[in-house]
Amino acid sequence: MTGQDLVGQRIKTVRRQRGLSQAQLAHPELSDSYVSLIESGKRTPTPAVLELLAEKLDCSLTYLINGVTAEQMQEIELALSYAQLALDNGEVVEARNRYAELLADSGLAGLPQLRQDTEYGLALATEACGDLEQAIVLLNGLRENDAVAMSPERHIAVAVALSRCYRETKDMAQAVRVPEQILTGAVRPAWTDGLMRLGGQLLAAYVNRGDLLRARQFSAEMLAAAELLASPQALTLAHWGAALVAVETGHADEAVTHAERALAIQSEYGDLRRLARLRSDYAQILLNVRPMEAEAWRDVLLKVESELAESSASAIDKMRCAMSLVRVDLLLARPERAEERMRFVCDLLDGMPKVMQADARLLHGETLAALGLRAEASRELLAGAEYLEQMPEIRFAAHAWLTAARVLERIDEPDRSVDAYKRALACVGL
Repeated sequence: MTGQDLVGQRIKTVRRQRGLSQAQLAHPELSDSYVSLIESGKRTPTPAVLELLAEKLDCSLTYLINGVTAEQMQEIELALSYAQLALDNGEVVEARNRYAELLADSGLAGLPQLRQDTEYGLALATEACGDLEQAIVLLNGLRENDAVAMSPERHIAVAVALSRCYRETKDMAQAVRVPEQILTGAVRPAWTDGLMRLGGQLLAAYVNRGDLLRARQFSAEMLAAAELLASPQALTLAHWGAALVAVETGHADEAVTHAERALAIQSEYGDLRRLARLRSDYAQILLNVRPMEAEAWRDVLLKVESELAESSASAIDKMRCAMSLVRVDLLLARPERAEERMRFVCDLLDGMPKVMQADARLLHGETLAALGLRAEASRELLAGAEYLEQMPEIRFAAHAWLTAARVLERIDEPDRSVDAYKRALACVGL
């Protein structure tokens, strides 16, 4: 049944409930034949006619159009606001449950825009809960079912989230394909802040895939576009992307310059949660390019940890910061302190993406090896390897296998170490 049919059906139902004939409803402004055509779905009433009929029937215009009363509409909008607030505050399980309850409500059936908002919110909450596979299903459902109805801004936002989820699950082919469909088509759209966000996802996917030449070219393109846009968000994204590319291509000073530029802009214009995330990633970059200054970066990460605890950051953000602190403590030869923090990381593992679980298991194995607990380290490395074996042969997997190989060598497991080195080489095509 079409929307036009449903409107006519509602008018007919309310008219009968009021004990009115078609002629009585029509008189004197309309003809009874016109009312009959509306009720049968053969005519679409104008907004003015709908308003008139709602007044004559003593019902809300919202009900005639959408099938919900004004009170129901207010309840739905309030519930949607609470779900969004929960998501913004980092209460991701609560947000996911609220969005799911809303979608189960039949009242959304006649409210396509609110239904789309709810489906999008559910996808983001599901991603934040670490259920990336289901988030991908929901986001693809939005693209397939609402491609025409979606605004250009929502279309881009869905593509950003989808590319990010594919990258987190290490499906690099899809992580690249989704943004490239929009950004590298025959007709390139004019750059906007939204497209810069999508470009940031594409750049990260190029880096993760190991396509560093393309990443460097695209990073230069984004920097030029950001200078023209001159918006804080565009400049932050472009400089941050350039920093990531510089790290991967061995340009340490360039990486620090771009990272500090991005951080300065975000500090002036960005919200606290994004600023905390950026500081955490900034410290991680500096750990990679200036490990001798680990003590200073530890202080930065401790401040970030405090900011994340007081903000609406997700468990994933907190876990990443904690793992960075573990790595700092290992660099500073403080394995006991690293192990204390690893307990917090292990408590968060349930429900996390498999790639994060693999990374955490390997890091825990490295920590246990530093403590001289060879048997325990071996078990954690084995658990991490089981996750790695399920992943495609990409850049992250190469780094992870290399880490495993070095730790296995340290705990005197030469056969497994050699196998891990071979896996690392295979991931980079050697």
